[in-house]
Amino acid sequence: MHYDFNREVIRRGTDCVKWDEAEDGVLPLWVADMDFETAPCIQEAILRRARHGVFGYNLIPESFYEAIICWNSHRHGWTPRREWMLYTSGVVPAISAIIKGLCRPGDGVLFFTPAYNCFFSSVRNNDCRLVEFPLTWSPAAERYSIDFGALEQTLDREQPRLLLLCNPHNPTGRVWTHEELTRIATLCAARGIVVLSDEIHCEFVDPALGRPYLPFAPIADVAGCKWVIANAPNKAFNIAGLQTAYIVTADDDFRTRIDHAINVNEVCDINCFSFVALQAAYTPEGEEWLDQLVAYIYENYRYFRATLKAAFPDGDTKPQLPIAPLEGTYLAWADVSAFVASAPFNGSSERLAAQLRSKQRVWINGGEMYGQAGFLRVNLATQRSRLEEALRRIIEGMQG
Repeated sequence: MHYDFNREVIRRGTDCVKWDEAEDGVLPLWVADMDFETAPCIQEAILRRARHGVFGYNLIPESFYEAIICWNSHRHGWTPRREWMLYTSGVVPAISAIIKGLCRPGDGVLFFTPAYNCFFSSVRNNDCRLVEFPLTWSPAAERYSIDFGALEQTLDREQPRLLLLCNPHNPTGRVWTHEELTRIATLCAARGIVVLSDEIHCEFVDPALGRPYLPFAPIADVAGCKWVIANAPNKAFNIAGLQTAYIVTADDDFRTRIDHAINVNEVCDINCFSFVALQAAYTPEGEEWLDQLVAYIYENYRYFRATLKAAFPDGDTKPQLPIAPLEGTYLAWADVSAFVASAPFNGSSERLAAQLRSKQRVWINGGEMYGQAGFLRVNLATQRSRLEEALRRIIEGMQG
């Protein structure tokens, strides 16, 4: 079946965070949800459940866990066990519960920056010590990498209890290689550091990349590294509002402590539509829709990159507007440091983003909220016509 992702969906006026927090006339390419209707098989499953008409307390059926196991085994080559799983209302609540369950106040939690903004608050809200480790950015090569020598020194100096990994990485778009994940696992295993891997963006990998996303758990097992995985279908199928996620860990003690934290945080229930949606998503019909969606989004990325490069062509020695290759996620990450170096921005990409919003009527995020000034994050999960108009406005604002 062919799915039409070019069809514009009207979201304004539906109590939608992305659109209804934006002023009239503003094109929102900020918060990470998509402007596409979810897969028809999910819509149909929800409607069937809604027709029942009773929405009381519910049990989570075994078919929920079976769907997770089969999907991960078939699509990603990793077969988690039923007894390893917990459920909760989202990946951010999952991360918070895992930190609360496995760390004590004052324990260090390390993650790579720039980073998803909720990582900062999840660590702080649990009274843990934030250990930021900056990824190495090469504007000339347009590439982020991990300085493993520096990472090893930081782990030894800071002695974190937990390394919070984003796999694939938001906002840089990196899909970590087997070698990188192995080195992370080996370093952490040698120091007794637990790795919490947030894998919510795992379904978004550029088909042209030539390699898949790799689940961290089996790599960690080979290295002898303790691990916890947090994942959900929410990003891939645009169902974040249904609020579901799953946590996987093979360690019985970890699971007991995390389960206690989930209950302490009172995020131990998911609604009756959420597990229905997950089971419908993790089917051949859902996979067919997802594969076409991923292809569409990466064509959007290629259009985004080509359009900006044409407007701001590379110089003889370096790119005028370096753009991190979008290996994974649907969130483009562009280096605008050259454009904000002087007044009126004085190095602030947030100021540039604010000006683009107020004058050009397009809403994107400045890099400061992710821990790296001089960058813009752009959500590409929208219809091509909207992306075309947004880019026209962005280019006009940056050239003016």
